[in-house]
Amino acid sequence: MTTLDAAEHLRAARKALEAWPLTVADVRRVSVSENIAFRVADAHRRLYVLRLHRPEYHNHAELVSEQTWTAALLDAGVDVPVVVKAADGRGYVLVDVGDERRYAGLLEWVDGDTLAARISAGETDVRASYARLGGIMAALHEQASGWMAPPGFTRHAFDADGLMGEQPFWGRFWESPHLDGGQRRRLDALRHRIHAMLREYRSDADVFSLIHADLHAANVIVDGDRLHVIDFDDAGFGWHAYDFAVALYHHQDDADYPAIRDALIEGYEHVRPVADDTVAMIPLFLLIRSLASIGWTAARPELSRNADRTRWLMTRVDRDAANVVS
Repeated sequence: MTTLDAAEHLRAARKALEAWPLTVADVRRVSVSENIAFRVADAHRRLYVLRLHRPEYHNHAELVSEQTWTAALLDAGVDVPVVVKAADGRGYVLVDVGDERRYAGLLEWVDGDTLAARISAGETDVRASYARLGGIMAALHEQASGWMAPPGFTRHAFDADGLMGEQPFWGRFWESPHLDGGQRRRLDALRHRIHAMLREYRSDADVFSLIHADLHAANVIVDGDRLHVIDFDDAGFGWHAYDFAVALYHHQDDADYPAIRDALIEGYEHVRPVADDTVAMIPLFLLIRSLASIGWTAARPELSRNADRTRWLMTRVDRDAANVVS
């Protein structure tokens, strides 16, 4: 990824916004991560978020499919991003950002704090928050499990190959430059064992559908009583247990982890039943999340402290592998 200064990002954002029928009053960069995001205000004080998407992460058809699914979720009553179409009806336009070409998309802005920030500040009860998050997850899975995607819909799959195959979606984690030779061999052997386990796991609509795949508390915006789910970049076809694992991942070492897990499940079951094998598979998918995170980190050399993060992830892998992989 090209390293550019804020001024270059801002020029690209303003160029992209020319495709929308807005009188732009203010554009401010708010984050640089997977995407470069901007807060946009128009002359009527309406607010939007403009995202310049990471190049080569998704092609145009996959990005359009993301918008197709979020529109269907909105129709089903799930509070997710609202797309703002360009003047010619397109959901995305191409813009040059330095020597890169990125797709730009515009969404309605939602004010508020993340659920993670509220929990960290002690402003909301953790268990009650996870019960509400469980309800949102269940509503999302309920819509996805019964939805017939339209022709041309395409998203990646977090199946056995997508998670543990030769070319997993988040990269060949066992080849991370932050691992030594012994660790690489160990992770390669481990991913073959997990791949075999996943091949044996069922994939009917009761346990497998479109999933968010990054549904943790930092991707939920709290605005009064409203909970708004953001960041569908990783969404694809996968096991529901993976969404549970992602939501719980950063609480594994908490003393009240069992209570948080139970609150998430109970909140889910207020909306739809959770399959017994989905709950049973959560520990395996927590391990898979660690492995995927090693690959994700290795593919992003622009991030700081990658070696430290990989060492921390390996402590989790070693602990969890001993408990869940025979």
